[in-house]
Amino acid sequence: MGTMSVVGKTLALDADGHLANRADWNEDLAREIAAQEGIPLLTPQHWAVINYMRTIFEKEGDAPSIRRLTKESGVDTKTLYQLFPKGPAKRASKIAGLPKPKGCI
Repeated sequence: MGTMSVVGKTLALDADGHLANRADWNEDLAREIAAQEGIPLLTPQHWAVINYMRTIFEKEGDAPSIRRLTKESGVDTKTLYQLFPKGPAKRASKIAGLPKPKGCI
């Protein structure tokens, strides 16, 4: 377990580098995590994916897989990889303040 410092606050991370406490998450923190992940601006499409992931997690206790994201979020696979390069489900879940999806490597 590690930590990250953002805006003078130290937050606990899980073994995968995602927030350990989902209650620490907010949209400003999401923007900071995105910037650290090389995504300088979160567009409405980014937020659609992030909010979809958070909704599914709240209902089911796990972030959706890439396959489910492309089928249900309204964002196709190519666009997901453009929005969240190098592993859209994992990166989007990190920005959304969620644990890594179970199906991600």
